[in-house]
Amino acid sequence: MIGAHSSLTLRAAAACALIISTVMVVFGLSLDYSVRFAMDRRVETMVVGRAAYFGRLIHEMYSADQLRDRPLLIANMLGAEQDVLVFRKPDGGVLVEVNPDHLPLPPIRPEERGAPEVPQRTVTPDGLAVVWASTIVRAAADGSPVEILVGHPMSGEAVMLDALRRQIVLVTALAVAAASLLTFVALRRGMRPLRRMAARAEEIAPGRMDLRFDVAAAPAELAGLAEAINAMLDRLAAGYQRLSQFSADLAHEIRTPLGVLIGQTQVALGQPRAGEDYREVLESNLEELERLRRLSDNILFLARADNAAADLDRSELSLAVELERITDYFEGPAAERGIRFAVEADGTITANAELFRRAVGNLVVNAVRHGTTGSLVRVVGTADGGGARVVVENHGHPLSGEQLARVFDRFYRVDPARNDATESNGLGLAIVQAIMVLHGGRAEATCSDDGLFRFTLTFP
Repeated sequence: MIGAHSSLTLRAAAACALIISTVMVVFGLSLDYSVRFAMDRRVETMVVGRAAYFGRLIHEMYSADQLRDRPLLIANMLGAEQDVLVFRKPDGGVLVEVNPDHLPLPPIRPEERGAPEVPQRTVTPDGLAVVWASTIVRAAADGSPVEILVGHPMSGEAVMLDALRRQIVLVTALAVAAASLLTFVALRRGMRPLRRMAARAEEIAPGRMDLRFDVAAAPAELAGLAEAINAMLDRLAAGYQRLSQFSADLAHEIRTPLGVLIGQTQVALGQPRAGEDYREVLESNLEELERLRRLSDNILFLARADNAAADLDRSELSLAVELERITDYFEGPAAERGIRFAVEADGTITANAELFRRAVGNLVVNAVRHGTTGSLVRVVGTADGGGARVVVENHGHPLSGEQLARVFDRFYRVDPARNDATESNGLGLAIVQAIMVLHGGRAEATCSDDGLFRFTLTFP
């Protein structure tokens, strides 16, 4: 039996064989019916013609006795050894009877007719069909009524039909076998592109993510599949690259605080020290541990964001209230660098309150950290029927196109030398982008030639 996991080639060949056998059976049955119908019409026409012919002979030329005395004439006119010819009186008396196989005769019909009646059929006890035609005429000699009965047993036709049926069965079997074999061979040749694609797929590995399927060489039916797989491989390659970079960056980020912790601890344990010295070491170690904790929290948030459900606990927030609250919170760090805030906001936004504040807060922190000393940071919030937008603008050192394209990458920092209290290990903008993905929105960054940075959050 052909199961769900069997070869597509075998399944297609079996389906083709089933279709061909069905067509051949229908064709054979139609041919058998057509031949049988044609034979029946031919025999009926023949026996009717014979009955009419003998009726004219008796009515116009010969009497029944004269025909009986001429057996060769009758035999020549019958033309078949098994055919039946009977001349009989309406009272049942037989004048002439040619019946080699002694077939049972149908009953006499007493009506007088000038033309043969519609043929009738009888079946012998052994199943042989006999076609009969009869007519009643008046004899030329004395004008007495005579019934002419002509019969034809269908034995020869039955033999011919049996031979035809055997031939149909044989031809059908051979046609199905040949078609199935040829279909199987053709399908195996047709499946070569799939086997080539499978071989190509086996070559793709983490170290060979640049391999792709040749769409131009693929058949039309597989070109779409090849394109879809190539697009999937592009996404996988990009994800694999990001994962590799993420792992390398993570190892680098963790190595620095761990090295500091280990070095300070080794120095502290190198010789006996006063309690105040140990306290200083512990305070320094605590700062590094806090940095590691922030790093782990950010990584955990990004990991959860990558697998978070689309539904968030959203609420309606006032843009003016939220943006004023966020800028007030960062007023202290901004004042240290002489940076001022200007908030312009109107309308409401539907978003998760905690994530909204974290995304905008990260943009504000980024503006304070990288903004020019004494500059102005503008925070603008607008809302309309299509959604809401939050724009954070600040002046800083211009970035190249490559640098600007990577600002949302994880662990990417334009100036790695910075390491102040607000440092987020290069994950701040990556978290912003993850939050926007959760909301179904987008985050964009632009930079003018004079160093005007504009970060835009678009909420649906």
